[in-house]
Amino acid sequence: MKDTIGEKWFYACNYALLTLLSLTCLLPLLNIAALSLSNSTAVLSGNVSIFPIGLTWKSYGTLFEASSIGRAFANSVLLTVVGVALCLLFTLLAAYPLSRPAFYARKPATLAIVFTMLFSGGLIPTYLVVNALGLVNSYGSLWLPGLISVYNMLIMKTHFENMPDELEEAARIDGAGEWTFITRIVLPLSLPMLATIALFYGVGFWNAFMNVLIYINDPLKYNLMVLVQNMIRSQSMLQSLNNLQPEDLLLVTPAGVKSAGMMVLIIPLVAVYPFLQKYFVKGAMIGAIKG
Repeated sequence: MKDTIGEKWFYACNYALLTLLSLTCLLPLLNIAALSLSNSTAVLSGNVSIFPIGLTWKSYGTLFEASSIGRAFANSVLLTVVGVALCLLFTLLAAYPLSRPAFYARKPATLAIVFTMLFSGGLIPTYLVVNALGLVNSYGSLWLPGLISVYNMLIMKTHFENMPDELEEAARIDGAGEWTFITRIVLPLSLPMLATIALFYGVGFWNAFMNVLIYINDPLKYNLMVLVQNMIRSQSMLQSLNNLQPEDLLLVTPAGVKSAGMMVLIIPLVAVYPFLQKYFVKGAMIGAIKG
């Protein structure tokens, strides 16, 4: 069937609007990338738009020499990888029992968990609990309080509920136990959904900022987000630049170095997302549709 004139206009308006929204997200990113790759003369003159002028990698070299961004990058990777693994494991352990009809307390347990999604103890009681557990200034304070996201658990629970009962019946007939059924049937069939949940958790841990400021006191344990934010707001980078040789100052500016720091923060997520995009769309739909 051919599209009507009204449908063609509707699609055209949608494409135009989505293109405009995409440009509003893409153009600032291109401007930051251009600033990080341009020489000092072009940056100071304000002529850099979305294309670098006087291409140079000096800002990135100075960034790694004058700051502890390498350590912060390693901290972010550790925080994200371990955090995603723990959150996926415990979200799975919470969602799967709640999706089984044989679990007699699943309705009140689900209501109790959803209640925490709507009401929480607040920042100060949470900090007091974390401090009493001795987790302050450790990554445990970032992993444990948010170990299970209620929203992600509900997506996972709905996905498990939509799986055909015949799969479990066939597995039971073949003598499969609970863990065998989960590891050999449920998890392989849930890869799109698990990739989606992993992406949600990964973005959250990689962009962690406020919790790091609250619970982490040692600057050596700061992640990349906090380091870049401190670098943008403070004058420490300017002081580091003052220690450079005069010939290096001709190629480097504080704005260029700060832009390089923001690119180092953004690039890992931009690089990982294309590999998870197909799972993201499919997994989100599987977990959202009932019936």
